[in-house]
Amino acid sequence: MIKSFIMLLLTFSISSVWAAQVTVKDILGRDVTFDAPAQRVIVGFYPEDYMAIGTEAAYDKVVGMSKYIWQARSANWEMYVKHRPSLEDIPGIGRVDTQTFSVEKVISLKPDVLMLADWQYKGLGTDIERLESAGVKVIVVDYNAQTLERHIKSTELIGVITGQEKRAAAIAADYKKTVESISKRLADANLPTPKVYTEFGASGVQELGFTFGKNMWGAISTMAGGDNISAPFVEWWGKLNPEQVIASNPDVIVITGYETGKGSDSMIMGQGVDRAKARKRLEGYKNRLGWSSINAVKNNRLYAAYHGACRTIFDAAMIEFYAKVMYPDLFADLNPEEAYLDFYKKYLPVTPKGTFTLAL
Repeated sequence: MIKSFIMLLLTFSISSVWAAQVTVKDILGRDVTFDAPAQRVIVGFYPEDYMAIGTEAAYDKVVGMSKYIWQARSANWEMYVKHRPSLEDIPGIGRVDTQTFSVEKVISLKPDVLMLADWQYKGLGTDIERLESAGVKVIVVDYNAQTLERHIKSTELIGVITGQEKRAAAIAADYKKTVESISKRLADANLPTPKVYTEFGASGVQELGFTFGKNMWGAISTMAGGDNISAPFVEWWGKLNPEQVIASNPDVIVITGYETGKGSDSMIMGQGVDRAKARKRLEGYKNRLGWSSINAVKNNRLYAAYHGACRTIFDAAMIEFYAKVMYPDLFADLNPEEAYLDFYKKYLPVTPKGTFTLAL
């Protein structure tokens, strides 16, 4: 009897430690109250960030996902599934951007917390009210904005959701240190600001791809000390007029890519991508109509980066990459690709192999 009472008391004590009601302000300043760490979570976006911050064990509590953003990077997804086959069994909830997101599915999974990206929350509109009326706690995070403030806040929020506040604080501190170190070097050096153009190269050489204004690669290039030529013409992402790229005459061009593209001349980067093959694809952009007059082409300052390495807490390495390609002497000591892979080694159970940054 006494033994049973002690066990009951111990169980209650452990439960009270692991399930405390908290109120957080999410990225949008919304107050959200829930029991933390959450026991049933749906991950709407940023699946690798969720694991890096929350540890692999956080996926023991994930009851649903919007899987496409992970599965779109098929080699990366397969690497994780090989390590943790149970990822395949997590129910999908559809996509916000293709209007296949299922409110009914989310509610049926009975999550304590639904973590959404800022753009997903805004895209769902009145469906958010339906979710909240059903008792689903919605927490909004945002790595797409590519600001130091939102990166840190989002990391802290995931730390609370998963009960990994100390780990989240360490990851956020490392990110902040990188950003502030680069900013200080740039301020101290006071060098002329190079013009930079970034393009998502999935469409290949013949068709101008998407570029970025004040978020994602656009924001990264600005944080790294560049003058983003797309910013005056594109707010978030979109295509520039081909003549505008030529007229803006960037000093540095970065073409980003995934492991696959639309055609045989698409820029490819990432896991399992051979460096020589990626370099050959990048060289093809030197032959794009009208580009021979651009300073970046004339001076052989064309570079490539893995598109999957932005809009994530991992992308401190990509800020280093842009800083180094724009200011090679000032940042000669940096090794961005090594920094990118070191994050995996430190915070994740798997480490990819391939080509993640590239210079001609």
